[in-house]
Amino acid sequence: MGGASIFSDVVCELGEGPSYDPATDTLYWFDIVASRMLEKKVSGGETRVHQFGEMASAIAVIDGERQLLLTETGLHIRDAATGKLTMHHPVEASNGSTRSNDARVHPSGALWFGTMGKKAEAGAGAIYWYFRGELRLLYPAISIPNSICFTEDGKTAYFTDTAVNILYRVDCDADTGLPVGEPKLFVDRRGDEGGLDGSVLDREGILWNACWGRGRVDAYAPDGRHLRSVAVPAVQASCPAFVGAGADRLAVTSAAAGLDAEARRADPYAGKTFLLDIAVNGRHEPRVLI
Repeated sequence: MGGASIFSDVVCELGEGPSYDPATDTLYWFDIVASRMLEKKVSGGETRVHQFGEMASAIAVIDGERQLLLTETGLHIRDAATGKLTMHHPVEASNGSTRSNDARVHPSGALWFGTMGKKAEAGAGAIYWYFRGELRLLYPAISIPNSICFTEDGKTAYFTDTAVNILYRVDCDADTGLPVGEPKLFVDRRGDEGGLDGSVLDREGILWNACWGRGRVDAYAPDGRHLRSVAVPAVQASCPAFVGAGADRLAVTSAAAGLDAEARRADPYAGKTFLLDIAVNGRHEPRVLI
C-alpha cells in the first residue's frame, strides 16, 4: 500500500467524521449510512462499533464524561461511559429527508456543522453554528457541506459544498466563531475530477483536504496554492483527522458506497480507515461549549 497503513479494517459504506480525543487516545469515526460509530485507540487494540437507530456523522468532546453527537435529528449528549444518548438540541428533526454531515469545533468552543439530503438532493442542506445553547443558520441551500475547519487563532473558517467543488474561506469573530462578512474563494476545483471532501487545518495554516474519487489527500497553502498530494489506498477518501499525542499523524476515512462488484475488486481497501506515513504539524480539536 506504500505511503499508508490500515488503521482499521472494518469496512464502512460511508466512512466520515473522524475526531481524535487525546485524553483517551481514541479516534472516533462514523459509517453514516449504516447508522454506526466506530472507535479505536491509536496505540492499538480492536475497533469497537456502536450501532445507532439513526444516521450520525460527527462527535465532539464536552468534558471527561460527556460528548456531543451530531445525528439526523440534531445534537445529542452522549454519556462516554455508557453510550446513553439524550437529545440536547433538535435540528431538522421533523425533516425525514435530511441528515447530518460534516462538522468541526471552532477554537472558541462553537460548533459548525452541516446537513444535507439523504439522497444528496441539490440545495437540501445547510451549515449551522451552535454555541452555548444558541443555534443559528449560517448558509442555506447547501447540497453537500464539507471541509469545515478553522485557523488556530479562530479568525478564519473554511467550508465547501462538494457538489459545487469550490472551497471558501470567511473571516470569523475569534470569540464566538461567527462569520464576519461574505465568504471568499479559496480553491476552485470546478470541472476537475474528484470532489473536495473533509478537511483539517494544521498549525502552519496548511489545509489538508480529502479528495473524493481520486484516492488522495491534498495540501493547500494559506494562499490557496496546491503544495502536495499524498496517496490514500482507497479511491473514495473522505475525511482526515490529526491523531496521536502530538497530533503529528493523519488518519483518513474512506467509503465503499456506490462501488459495484468490479469496482470493489479494483479498490480492495475501500471503506477502511488509514494512517498516512507522513509527519504533520497538527493540533487537537477544541472542546465544544454547550
